[in-house]
Amino acid sequence: MVILRSAMMKKVCLFGVVLLAAAAGLVFLVLSRKDASSAQNYSVEEALNVLQAIEKVRTETSQPWNGPLREITVSESELNSYIAHRIETEGEEIMKELRLKLFDGNRVEGKIHLDLRGRDIPRFIRPELNFYFKADVVVSAGQIRLDVKELFLEDEPIKLELLDMVIGIAAKLSNQEPASLNDWYELPYGIKDVKTHKGRARFFY
Repeated sequence: MVILRSAMMKKVCLFGVVLLAAAAGLVFLVLSRKDASSAQNYSVEEALNVLQAIEKVRTETSQPWNGPLREITVSESELNSYIAHRIETEGEEIMKELRLKLFDGNRVEGKIHLDLRGRDIPRFIRPELNFYFKADVVVSAGQIRLDVKELFLEDEPIKLELLDMVIGIAAKLSNQEPASLNDWYELPYGIKDVKTHKGRARFFY
């Protein structure tokens, strides 16, 4: 999705679980950038913890290793601080918030806030949209995706096609390739698997 297909969001959604989005790399889309600020409150220290974790994985996976898979744990709070930090510092124009809740068994819930104010959009689309979703994080053959189980616009249940339509409009506005929240993404370099638990995610490398 435009939301999730910029260079920034590929990292957010992949290392961030689908990082993400599920979101290092969902969990890691490049929208056009202008001056933009995030209204989210987050911990810079927690965001830096994730950046250090990403660097640790990159460094260790660049060295020969024949042992069992290693793992690194990122808390839900750290992950959300990292996502907010990336949205703010990289000046995302349309997706102003991506927030995840992590549960046992690779289950996640999330919120996506889109700001389309001042854009040339169809009149039937509100300029600010809050989407909420429940999904399973699926990892297979070096790829990761969100298997969306429930999707809401505010408190109204909707079909994934509606969000994909909004994503397509946002993609056109930003001259980007449209995609879907359900799309597969390559796991970031070195990451072999992702497991979520209540309040935390484990990345195996």
